[in-house]
Parts: sequence; C-alpha cells; structure tokens
Amino acid sequence: MEIIRLENVTKDYTIGEVTTRALDDVSLQFANGEFTTLVGPSGSGKTTLLQIMGCLDLPDKGKVFIENRDVTGLKKNARADLRKSMIGFIFQFFALVPVLSAYENVELPLILNNVGEKERKERVMYLLDAVGLGHRVDHRPDQLSGGEQQRVAIARALVTDPLIVLADEPTANLDTENGKQAMDIMLKLNEETGTAFVFATHDPRVVDYARRVVQMHDGTIANANAALDILQTAD
Repeated sequence: MEIIRLENVTKDYTIGEVTTRALDDVSLQFANGEFTTLVGPSGSGKTTLLQIMGCLDLPDKGKVFIENRDVTGLKKNARADLRKSMIGFIFQFFALVPVLSAYENVELPLILNNVGEKERKERVMYLLDAVGLGHRVDHRPDQLSGGEQQRVAIARALVTDPLIVLADEPTANLDTENGKQAMDIMLKLNEETGTAFVFATHDPRVVDYARRVVQMHDGTIANANAALDILQTAD
C-alpha cells in the first residue's frame, strides 16, 4: 500500500541574493513496511526530502500525497494534526524534552492526540520494554546514555502507531555498538508493526540494513532501487 507519493517536487532556499535548489523535480513513492535509506553527499537534498515528506516544509512546485490525499496545500495547523497522528520523527540529536522522564517523553505525543490515560500507559510501557528501557522509565535524558536517549526517541516516534517514521542521521551520534542496537530495534519493530522507516544517512551501518536505497545527487534521484556503496556518496 502506498503511503507517501511525491510528484515533480521542487524546493529552493534563498539566503541573501543566493538561491539554492535543494530538490529538483523529484518524483518518488514510499509503501507500507518499507525500510529505506536516502544516501548522498551533504547538500544532495536528503534532509529537505524528509522535511517535505513529513509536512514540516512545503514544496515550491509539485505535489505531496499521503494515503492518496493531496496534502500540498494544507494550512499549518492541518499539517500539524496530520504529523502528530500519522508520522513519527527521529532526530540526530534525539530532541528529548530535558525536564521530562523517559516515560513522559514517550507519553507526550499521546497526550497531544488526546489518548486516555490507561491506553497511554499500556502503549508507553510496551514500547519502552520493546526498546529495552522498561527499567529506566523514571530517568531524565541527562541520566541516560546517548544510546538510551536514542532508544527513547525511537519509542516516542512509534507510540502513536504512525504510518511512517522519518529518521535524519539517527546513528550519527552513537558509537558502533549503540548504533547497531538502535538499528536492530527499529528493524524488529518494522517487522512486527509494519510501520515504514525512511532514513537519511551517511552511515554505512544504516545502509547495510536497508531493503531499498535511494541515492540522491544535487537535489535529484540518481537511483532508487539498488543497494549502493555509501562510501562512494558520503562526504
């Protein structure tokens, strides 16, 4: 089942008198259950593509469809409602709320979606157990290692049962062992829940897990199928 479709998407950014084309007439589809990486050098358009897929930004030209619904022209509040119910995000720097516990960080999206307390507890504890942090529920981010913080972020991204999780360099700040643990957890949850994952990455460890690799170059799609050697495209 198709989740997200981009049709002829173009995005420019202007700083001062300089305009840079981040995406150039990109057409791409993502289906249920995908485990896909976007690879390419810095400036190739990976993060911009994730932002547009996640309705964090709008294209200058072209259209974006989520479950065959044209979301290109949605107002800011409507895009926010769509994000909080259908899309999960994992960031390079974890983006946890520092004053909240692991439990409260994972619970927050459910509160924003008006989920009842009993169901919130069940879903939060299921996912914290799934990422191996059932014993760390009361710890704040500054009491957790980097690997543990990323596992909290993974649980938070999945707690709303989204259609797709978008992850921007999710292993960049993790050592080899913690990066492997994070990828193993996400692959396991992908297989168990059917939630699609799309990663923007320079990390060959992430590419090794991918079922599909999308290679980007200068804002265009160079290849969207083959498993590619990321070392040829990274900085």
